[in-house]
Amino acid sequence: MSQQLSAGICLRLSEASPTEIDELGLGYTVQLLSIKKVNQTTNTVSAIDRYRIILSDGVYFVQAMLATQLNELVSRGDIVKNTIVVVDKLTCNFVQDKRLIIILDLHVVSRDEEKIGNPVAVPSLAGAPASTAVDTPESLMSSAPQSFVSSSRPSMARSGAGGRPARSIYPIEGLSPYQNNWTIKARVTQKGEIRTWSNQRGEGKLFNVNFMDETGEIRGTAFNAIVDDLYDKFEEGKVYYISKGRVNLAKKKFSNVQNDYEITFEKNTEVEEVGHSISGRHSVDELSLQCVDASNLPMIRYNFTQLSSLEELQKDSTCVDVIGVVKEVGPLGEVTSKATNKSVAKRDLTIVDKSLYSVRMTIWGRQAETFTADDLPVVAFKGVKVGDFGGRNLSMLSSSYMTISPDIEEAHLLRGWYDGIGAEKSFQSHSITSSSGGSSFGGFNRNEMRHLSDVKESQLGMSDKAEFFSARATVMHIKSENIAYPACPSQGCSKKVTDLGNGWRCEKCDRSFERPEYRYVLCTRASAIEMLTRLARYVMSMAVADWSGQVWLQGFNDAGLAVFGKTADDVMEIKERNEPEYNALMVQSTGKTFNFSCRAKQDTYNDQTRVRYGISKISQLDYYEEAKHLRDLLKESNWAQ
Repeated sequence: MSQQLSAGICLRLSEASPTEIDELGLGYTVQLLSIKKVNQTTNTVSAIDRYRIILSDGVYFVQAMLATQLNELVSRGDIVKNTIVVVDKLTCNFVQDKRLIIILDLHVVSRDEEKIGNPVAVPSLAGAPASTAVDTPESLMSSAPQSFVSSSRPSMARSGAGGRPARSIYPIEGLSPYQNNWTIKARVTQKGEIRTWSNQRGEGKLFNVNFMDETGEIRGTAFNAIVDDLYDKFEEGKVYYISKGRVNLAKKKFSNVQNDYEITFEKNTEVEEVGHSISGRHSVDELSLQCVDASNLPMIRYNFTQLSSLEELQKDSTCVDVIGVVKEVGPLGEVTSKATNKSVAKRDLTIVDKSLYSVRMTIWGRQAETFTADDLPVVAFKGVKVGDFGGRNLSMLSSSYMTISPDIEEAHLLRGWYDGIGAEKSFQSHSITSSSGGSSFGGFNRNEMRHLSDVKESQLGMSDKAEFFSARATVMHIKSENIAYPACPSQGCSKKVTDLGNGWRCEKCDRSFERPEYRYVLCTRASAIEMLTRLARYVMSMAVADWSGQVWLQGFNDAGLAVFGKTADDVMEIKERNEPEYNALMVQSTGKTFNFSCRAKQDTYNDQTRVRYGISKISQLDYYEEAKHLRDLLKESNWAQ
């Protein structure tokens, strides 16, 4: 039985004024005659897909855009050609002579339907009476330019309170460098600190601010004198009209906002807080309209990733949102920036979630100095960076933001779970000695194991980006000279300490200790020099081989624990007490076979470039799992049939 469509709604949407559209209500039942991806205007790798759709009410059809937060409905196949949906939320903007309909929310009523009726383009779009020959939805989709379909009606915009001149509001999703006269209405979701720079070309300052409306988000940047003009005008959480800025391609290296473009503020850029310009006498309706205008925009839109799923993300991913309970707070530390040679405060947090995983989150600067967590709060992080040094970890960037105890459903559910049963649970970390059974990014994958000779012949790691592979190999030799260094025993430090004769001193912590805590640093001379200049990082180097060849692998301190079965302190004690026993331990540690997940990346030292293979994960063979894998291979093979 055919579904009943909301006849006439397409015609009303194509002809209604802004005020009339607000009065149409919601819940229209329409059919999707076509769904087509819009060709991107940039070559950016992380460009966001956008979809143009055609809505039909059985009589007329009209074009619209699907908001990017609904893209997963297309990728999952929830909506396809001829799907019948109910539009739960939309917005319609009028820009010059163009009408832009954006579907913000919908739900599916029925799929696999036949086309209902014989709809034609609305008269204002077709440019001809409905009784004459008009374009089909398919031809309209294929021939439409990248800009949206123009309406023959003149542009109409909502007037402000008190007769303020009308303004045409662009959705953030619709901004591009090809538009000049635009105005957006958006909420400030993050305002960065003023930063300065100094290089050969001179000195300067800048600040960034992130905006969000119902269609997406975008970053704005002000430089030098513009910083003084605009910095104090913006407040996080408030809504503003912004116009007369320059829209450029986004510099993804410095931004984690999901938009291909960004705004650069200029001398004539106009910023007006929504509702701030109300003056004189106004009716209750006018004042209410201002409040609604400011409150109906989203605060922050999250797309949370569970901590257990971090292995599936690429290293250096920067558009990652997580939420967790702060289980531990590390001491305030300090590192020296290589770029500015200035000290920066840092603090490591340990957060956990319902996936029973924990991860180290590093926060910086003023947030590190002022952070307190006496009551184990729930914290939401947006736009953090994924690292893999010693296992998966997270770090805030200058464009990231953190909200303590946010008033959102996910936070309340996590709080209730942790207070109820979560506090007594055991949590697993993303260390390099994690389980060997996974097939995710950075984990050991039996189905994609490579022979060592194949790794070399394929020249993995020779490209600009790191490449990953899984291998099974046997330890053949371990560099036993200088396998460990004396480190500061303070939590979160691990800086090399100096022997004073009557104790050991850490210059970083400005403290002295009776004895140090040794850390594995089994590596070549080049690697030793490199690693000892870093904080809390240590590497071992060993030759491993399979039937096809041999390579040198470098792993972190946990790799030494897996191979030797002892801490670096214990091994150094053996070396100082009994050299023959130490040599015997080196020999006993060879001949062992492990499953390795490795990272191949070019490395330059003393003007010589080579590929270095680092261990992301190392695990002992689980013969039960290996037997199951072989059994499954036999079941799937033609031989077994």
